[in-house]
Amino acid sequence: MSTTKSKPVSDASSRAAARKAWWDRYVHALKYSLHVITHPFDGFWDLTREGHGTLAAANTFMLLFLLTRVLKLMYTSFQFVDVAVQHINVFQQMGSLLLPFLILCLANWAMTTLFDGKGRFIDIYIAMCYALVPYILIQLPMVLVSNMLTFEEASIHTVLLTVSVIWCAFLAFVGLMQIHDYSPGKTLIFVVVTVVGAAVIIFLILVFFSLLSDALGFFVSLYREMAFRLN
Repeated sequence: MSTTKSKPVSDASSRAAARKAWWDRYVHALKYSLHVITHPFDGFWDLTREGHGTLAAANTFMLLFLLTRVLKLMYTSFQFVDVAVQHINVFQQMGSLLLPFLILCLANWAMTTLFDGKGRFIDIYIAMCYALVPYILIQLPMVLVSNMLTFEEASIHTVLLTVSVIWCAFLAFVGLMQIHDYSPGKTLIFVVVTVVGAAVIIFLILVFFSLLSDALGFFVSLYREMAFRLN
């Protein structure tokens, strides 16, 4: 009897311990981003190989990146951003960043797999999400700061935003180099190849949907013609 009663208690304790372990690892992965952006060479190496990064943390950074972009367009002072707020489509703005990001990750994985790249798609995605952290840390507060600056102080705003973009680009480069265990020269070559590959993927997607649209249009016209003749 005691064994039967203790089993549910044991299962509940195991689930609680598993949830706590997951949460602790998630919090550690979030905090580890500060080490990655300040010590990128060993940070990116340990991110995937030592398990310091998690997919949940990467998704969190991606979500914050997309929110930062939307908030930047909606709430940055009109002195620095000339956007018709009433015409902003939040989901369209997010999709216009997320889709190219995923295509670039896919293109990099596809190209590097053919040339001894050691990174998996999930590793590339996690590393690239961590590379976005400076964008979040700098540009999100600048949304508020922009409303406190005068037009004469615009150079401060521009410099900080430029620094965030350059920092992210540098982190992405180092991240790809460490993940695939490439030299800087080989990494630079595959950055170019990745952009070309992403362009090819986007072209094929557009061609596919164009053909699909034409095919659907043909069958709809055929159906209407048949319905008209039968009537």
